[in-house]
Amino acid sequence: MTIKWVKVDPLVMNGEPFCHATRLTVRNLLEMRANGLTPAAMMAQSPELRRTGIAEAFAYASAHRERYAPFFAADGSLLGPGFTADEAAPLAEHLRSMTGVVVTAGEPQPTGTYR
Repeated sequence: MTIKWVKVDPLVMNGEPFCHATRLTVRNLLEMRANGLTPAAMMAQSPELRRTGIAEAFAYASAHRERYAPFFAADGSLLGPGFTADEAAPLAEHLRSMTGVVVTAGEPQPTGTYR
């Protein structure tokens, strides 16, 4: 069975895209990231979250930039800290190579309050 990590259902969460097996929307995760939470901190606060689910939420946001525009920096990356290279190692290649999901050590990590 293949898991669809980000789901959209008009009868769930008022149609807002949400993460599989959670009550957290893509927007919730982007807000946490923009306010400085790392993916590890997100998983610590919400144990139902999975690394792949968070990365897929970031990928969903990147594919729907017009909907999530306030969460993107001028360079096109997502605001806030992403996965380190070590944290992203177990992720699928399409997630590891996506701009803004993996943030390498020393790379500037734009943060700030979204609009």
